Amino acid sequence: MQAAQSRYPLLYNPNARSQKGKRALQFLMANAQDFILYATRDIDDARELAADFAEKGETVVLAAGGDGTLNAVIQGLAGSETALGILPAGTMNVFAREMGIPVPNLQSSKLSKALEIIDAGFVREVDLFVANDQPFVQMAGIGFDAQVIEDTTVESKNLLGPLAFLMSAVKVLGEKPPKMRVICKDGREFEGVAVLVGNGQLYGGQVKLFSKACNEDEMLDILVFKESGYKFVLDTIKGIAGVIDLVSSSVEYVQADEFTVISDRDVPVEVDGEYVGRFEEVDFKPAERKLRVLAPEHVEGGFAHLWKNWQDLPRKLAGDGKNSEVKQDSK
Repeated sequence: MQAAQSRYPLLYNPNARSQKGKRALQFLMANAQDFILYATRDIDDARELAADFAEKGETVVLAAGGDGTLNAVIQGLAGSETALGILPAGTMNVFAREMGIPVPNLQSSKLSKALEIIDAGFVREVDLFVANDQPFVQMAGIGFDAQVIEDTTVESKNLLGPLAFLMSAVKVLGEKPPKMRVICKDGREFEGVAVLVGNGQLYGGQVKLFSKACNEDEMLDILVFKESGYKFVLDTIKGIAGVIDLVSSSVEYVQADEFTVISDRDVPVEVDGEYVGRFEEVDFKPAERKLRVLAPEHVEGGFAHLWKNWQDLPRKLAGDGKNSEVKQDSK
């Protein structure tokens, strides 16, 4: 499927302060002839601009920034036929990595490769889901990870960087966890203290936490953590290693297209890494239509390929042929 080339609108954050953000801004200015640039004031502005372009029938809208900007643009495009183009200029760029779009490191030159993907015009349709009507494309969290995001202040992030999240995590681990029930549409029920939901395989960067996930199978992969404290930490490490469904753990790995998470008290919720509030009940279901994304027709090799092979090794050694056959890499 090809998208016709054009001078597309590009939404970006003009106030990016990181080194990567500044380099990305320099790249945009140097290539301004290829876009119609729209500087966004904040996340709400990005969402409203994207929705306005979609309503007017724009074929493609581009987003330059991190996962926060991207999620805002996706919310604006949800339900439309407008395709999303990605110039990854944030810290994690999880969805861009999931789609096989090259992500820049210390230099902004790789943004040229992302631009080449946009110019090539190949469109993939990926699953889009909603949590309490909040669209998300990569993942969601109820409880622990959302509370870490809630408890980590902007000041601590600016001062300590990633260490700020670790300090918040240690604090949350010491608190009494909530009790949650996951109720699937088909009647299955599971109990736990925290829930992570994946539409794609990646979580928090290049960690393939949801080993069976595919963002084109119309299903969500659900990790129900049953234990708190040190067991939670151990299970998380097993998830990072990509073997949480192969070894002994207290985590239930579930797949479903529609389900509800009910907690004994209001708990924090995040979608695509963005905090959305506290709820006692969160309903997950497919969005009205899939999301159209400009992406590589074939994923290139390199570190991402090596990382995938490394994480697949325990599965191959375990002879888990069923899992490898059911969830093949569609990219």
